[in-house]
Amino acid sequence: MAPTDPMARFSDLTREWFAAAFTSPTPAQEQAWQAIADGHNTLVIAPTGSGKTLAAFLWAIDQLAQEPDGKGTRVLYVSPLKALAVDVERNLSTPLTGITRVAERLGQAAPQITVGVRSGDTSPAQRRQLIATPPDILITTPESLFLMLTSAARETLATVRTVIVDEVHAVAATKRGAHLALSLERLDQLTAAPAQRIGLSA
Repeated sequence: MAPTDPMARFSDLTREWFAAAFTSPTPAQEQAWQAIADGHNTLVIAPTGSGKTLAAFLWAIDQLAQEPDGKGTRVLYVSPLKALAVDVERNLSTPLTGITRVAERLGQAAPQITVGVRSGDTSPAQRRQLIATPPDILITTPESLFLMLTSAARETLATVRTVIVDEVHAVAATKRGAHLALSLERLDQLTAAPAQRIGLSA
């Protein structure tokens, strides 16, 4: 495969799913994947509909799928919006389901990637479950991340390697953004190495 192919560093399963679902990567995705795959902290600035959220999630999913024996939460997605359902369904659930179907069709083991949500609406029982069995990918809000870092749940974040911060433009110049920046620094003190940060902004 040509080294200029933006999908060249993805696994075969991910490449096959993407090729069947889309005509080609968007310019935002091409540039994002090059920087993210090289391990850089990356800020993706692109308008709505450019595929930037999928760009971040797809790389994270692909890495998790290639490490089936990993333990703990390794991908943290933080959004200032509580209404996360639409983005999560389109940009996380859809590729997870699609890659699983490709694997089954090819007779390969499908990746077992778990997803959890922690927000102000999460019940105490659900919070305890997230601590007992941390998901591979955790979706949360800045406020819930702060609470996790000041509670027993903080230990579940010690394995995080990738942090995706969505809607950066909505919080960057606010007290909420400063609060989130502090939480990310505290997260880095928990992990063995600073997590790769991927920011998404319109």
